Amino acid sequence: MGSNLLYFGDNLEILRRYIKDESVDLIYLDPPFNSHANYNVLFKEKSGTRSAAQIHAFEDTWEWGIDAERTFDELARAGGKVAETLIAFRRFLGTNDMLAYLVMMAPRLVELRRVLRPSGSIYLHCDPSASHFLKVLMDAVFGVRFFRNEIIWQRTSSHNDGLKWMAVHDTILHYARGTKPTWNPTFTAHNRTYVDQFYRYTDEGGRYRLHEIIRTASMGPRPNLAYEYKGYTPQWGWRMVRPKVEALDRDGRIWWSRTGRPYLKRYLAEQKGTPIKSVITDVPPVGAQAAERLGYPTQKPVALLERIVSASSNEGDVVLDPFCGCGTTIAAAQKLGRRWIGIDVTHLAINLMKRRLKPTGCDFKVVGEPTDLSGARALAKQDPYQFQWWALDLVDARPADEKKGADKGIDGRLAFVDDKANPEYKQVVISVKSGHVTALHIRDLRGVVDRENAAIGLFISLEDATGPMKTEAATAGFYQSPLREKGYPRLQLLTVGELLSGTKPDLPPSLDPDATFKRAPKPRRKLKQSKLDV
Repeated sequence: MGSNLLYFGDNLEILRRYIKDESVDLIYLDPPFNSHANYNVLFKEKSGTRSAAQIHAFEDTWEWGIDAERTFDELARAGGKVAETLIAFRRFLGTNDMLAYLVMMAPRLVELRRVLRPSGSIYLHCDPSASHFLKVLMDAVFGVRFFRNEIIWQRTSSHNDGLKWMAVHDTILHYARGTKPTWNPTFTAHNRTYVDQFYRYTDEGGRYRLHEIIRTASMGPRPNLAYEYKGYTPQWGWRMVRPKVEALDRDGRIWWSRTGRPYLKRYLAEQKGTPIKSVITDVPPVGAQAAERLGYPTQKPVALLERIVSASSNEGDVVLDPFCGCGTTIAAAQKLGRRWIGIDVTHLAINLMKRRLKPTGCDFKVVGEPTDLSGARALAKQDPYQFQWWALDLVDARPADEKKGADKGIDGRLAFVDDKANPEYKQVVISVKSGHVTALHIRDLRGVVDRENAAIGLFISLEDATGPMKTEAATAGFYQSPLREKGYPRLQLLTVGELLSGTKPDLPPSLDPDATFKRAPKPRRKLKQSKLDV
């Protein structure tokens, strides 16, 4: 596998169709948690502020139905540990929403085990609503003996839960495929309080602490280490042979107390740091004002994924995220020199990932997007919302608010700034139609442009525009930009075919390239470090 791959579609189908056996070195997945919540993407308002406008990203609610029943039947008939576990779940839970969620996850975990190399690891990120069931399910899929860790990540410092303990953590279940998974010892910086308490001395070599160089009673005597040095003979012997003690003393690494007892100087700069722990409290969540925040629901911090990728993979390895959302896993993998595969079922996520990856300059291939009119028509027929999101990406627009009312008649928006003297954000409102179109649609769009006080209205359709539609658009006149003497048609009509052939809307240049989408900070390639600063 050479190139990085971004797949649009159901991850179960993608895994079965495209991903080969034992071809992936590390898997991280952050699937829906069965939290019974709807998640929305927040965008910047045309003023550039954080917006109340949002679009529904996914619904984390599961219900038992014919599809769940069919999948359960297939898995039960297949036999084995997974079948036995699901049958036991059904007896215990009944046919409720939790069983529907577990039945959705089971075949995907089976496929993920298939594609994982014997030296590979999988990390499943979940919360307490389903973590206990998922652990039992993963025991069935990967085997109890291949369980490595239950990692606790403190995702928030405060959360009012009323009459119970505050729920402030997520769970990450770590399993291996084989007995010798890739593991790179990974360290975090020493805690400042720890450093101040123990590294209390300083010389030309830097901060240091005193460490025992002689043996204690609990260690017992070692005859071969019992010798005199500079008039000092420890009762239980030294911790190292005499030539090494002499070499350390020549290098100024032995500190002699007033009582004549020797100690070893252990310098802070030589320590690797604190080995990573299964309780993570030093990686905060993505805050509302964080530079990396893209507005995607459930976005995880890059630092958390970098820690996982660093510990359980090597440069050049393949990292897979089958629920990749806005692409934090693949951003971390790219930064750390890994190859990657991302899968998501919405064009909303795919479009966000493409924008997130663009500043990195990395090469990647998108599989599953329409590349011609027949593919566009098929997508429109299969899922009009996915078609709408895909079409908006062709003009680098963001989806509009799904709420009824103020944004009715608007499918997408673009923002731009074209006045140095008055740097206000102006907008292009967009309407996308996959069915039959008439001049009435253009009159409606003109009304929306007037109502929203928008600079330009853009109409995107699968069908070609009719003569009356073009006439209606022409009567809307032009928008005059302070940056250019030319006028821009106030209503513009473009077909999907024209967009696919490279035609672009005729829009003013923007003084703010991030007016429509917030851009993720450009990741810098992380260098290997032999030590960590405090």
